Amino acid sequence: MGKKVTVTDEQPRVYFDCSKCPAFCCSIYERVQVTKRDLNRLAKYFKVSATEAEKRYTKIDRESGERVLRRTKDEIFEQTCMFLNQETRGCTIYHARPAVCREYPDRTRCAYYDLLKFERKQQDDESVIPLVQITFHEVKKRVVHDENGSERIWEWDGKSVNK
Repeated sequence: MGKKVTVTDEQPRVYFDCSKCPAFCCSIYERVQVTKRDLNRLAKYFKVSATEAEKRYTKIDRESGERVLRRTKDEIFEQTCMFLNQETRGCTIYHARPAVCREYPDRTRCAYYDLLKFERKQQDDESVIPLVQITFHEVKKRVVHDENGSERIWEWDGKSVNK
């Protein structure tokens, strides 16, 4: 007769819990890029025009020239996304959030959550929040050859690069 079909949940297991995180992803990145589609989503959510949403909620980043979400002072980190609820550490526009936020972390693990769990275990304190800062460097790749073969080396000059 017919072949048996097994229906399974194709979703991979996730090894992080955003509700237990202080919102590293909303706070340590200086820029959250906003696309035209994101602007339209924000406008619809707030029932304003795309032009009004652009003025109220975004700005042009001086370094990159990208349109980004505005930021605000934060109780834990220096600044955070203007849409982060600082009491619950959750997104206040979850269903209207930009694409970059929807995609994050784009894998089954979140490095920031792993760091948070590790430090809390090491310190034996569930209230510990490790402070993280992202710094970008210009790197150059070169290949070094010697009697043992060749090896790729990454070098940077120590100058920070805002990205």
